[in-house]
Amino acid sequence: MISDSPHRDSVSSAPTPATVDRATFEAEIDILRAREKAHIRQGDAIAAARRAMPMVEVDAAFELVGPDGPVTLLDAFEGRRQLLAYYFMWHTGKAAPAQCEGCTWVTTQVQELGYLHSRDITYAVFCQGPYAESARYRDFMNWDVPWYSALPSLDDLLVGRTAGMMHIVCYLRDGGRVFETYWTTMRGVEAMDYSLALMDLTVYGRQEPWEDSPAGWPQKWIVDGSNTRIDGRPIPQWSRLKAGRSDDLTG
Repeated sequence: MISDSPHRDSVSSAPTPATVDRATFEAEIDILRAREKAHIRQGDAIAAARRAMPMVEVDAAFELVGPDGPVTLLDAFEGRRQLLAYYFMWHTGKAAPAQCEGCTWVTTQVQELGYLHSRDITYAVFCQGPYAESARYRDFMNWDVPWYSALPSLDDLLVGRTAGMMHIVCYLRDGGRVFETYWTTMRGVEAMDYSLALMDLTVYGRQEPWEDSPAGWPQKWIVDGSNTRIDGRPIPQWSRLKAGRSDDLTG
């Protein structure tokens, strides 16, 4: 059973914003909207700078492991021009409840790939653990996205970066050659997540202690992994168990 009632109770008893008339409310919204639009335009400018970045060639033959055995990085493009890979952290030999709550969180958000495909972009998960074990986790979570183990080439694929951390890496294919065009990690992977963006629209936000909120606002979700776990498991696992799916990763 999901015992999230302490968090729910803290919200129900939390202070609320001041109540004003509609005209005052709309005037405040107008001021905020100007800041929101400036923020969006700044994001557009950053995206333009990202598109203008130089790129670096990587070995198109770097080995991955897929459902049919070894494949290459070039194969993972599935014939498209671009590839966006999410590097999923993995704890080899650990049970499903002990697997990465953050990676589970963001991977759960990515479901419909048709829009990416329409822009000639393939999305795939590059798991940082063995294929068979991690693919069983993918099946338990009922994820439909392409899934590979990056273990055979992990140090080369993440050269200069810390393996064992969540990463997004973008690649471009030019014929048989492959180039890396962008990478990000940590809060950069929030680009995959709509839940946080929606929380940010609400009055209590993410309810995490780092947020600049009025005094008394609920902030019970500590950013130490527990903010994406309930009762010892990554939050999305509970619905899979309720649906009768097995979380046995041993095969």
